Amino acid sequence: MEQGRDYDGGAEITRLSPIAREQERLVYSEIVRVLLVEDDATIADFVEKGLREAGFAVDRAADGAAGLEKALAEPYDAAIVDVMLPQMDGLALIDTLRARGAGTPVLILSAKRSVDDRVRGLQAGGDDYLTKPFAFAELLARVQALIRRATGAAEPTRLSAGDLSLDLLTRKVQRGAQSIELRPREFALLEYLLRNAGRVVSKTSILSHVWGYNFDPSTNVVDVLVSRLRDRIDKPFPVKLLHTVRGVGYVLRPSS
Repeated sequence: MEQGRDYDGGAEITRLSPIAREQERLVYSEIVRVLLVEDDATIADFVEKGLREAGFAVDRAADGAAGLEKALAEPYDAAIVDVMLPQMDGLALIDTLRARGAGTPVLILSAKRSVDDRVRGLQAGGDDYLTKPFAFAELLARVQALIRRATGAAEPTRLSAGDLSLDLLTRKVQRGAQSIELRPREFALLEYLLRNAGRVVSKTSILSHVWGYNFDPSTNVVDVLVSRLRDRIDKPFPVKLLHTVRGVGYVLRPSS
């Protein structure tokens, strides 16, 4: 494992209904397979659960040698590879994959944050680099971007619900013709809610997607953040979009 951490098992990914799960899969023409190579069971469970809820098929390996064997034996649409692995480290795994002619897009996970470390990872053949701790929403977005680039599919740049829109490239938010200024965490929450528009998302799901796997779920940070976001996107407008489902979570949808 790369670093010590405290984790109390509270973070969850919201379980989708079968219909919602099928809608997620319809983004792709067929089932998308991802290889996850991570020796930290807590992180691996967290990532696998989130990817499966998003409609991916996931295979896991807990060491570099096993990960390399799987990566060479099966065609994967993307791989997520930790750097510090037993048997064979992640960079050696990636370098061997590239030497064998495998073009699988690879997202590197690492607690190493320096520019030199990121450069080494990319030079070894990695396609993207994400540092720990991370929010699942960012990991998912990066995996989806890798797959889109590899398949040549167009990347969505705008999310919307009702008259509320969010531009992923310019990071501008508008409600009708009115621009709305958001702080980074408010933007991340709104992006997550828009990606799940019409679906109820739990507080623990928001914690894991917006803050990450190692955040204490017993705090009231979600309530505070939702209140701040509601003040910005709803309070000045007659039609409310962000609703509380008591005992469950929150949903972004126009009032019925």
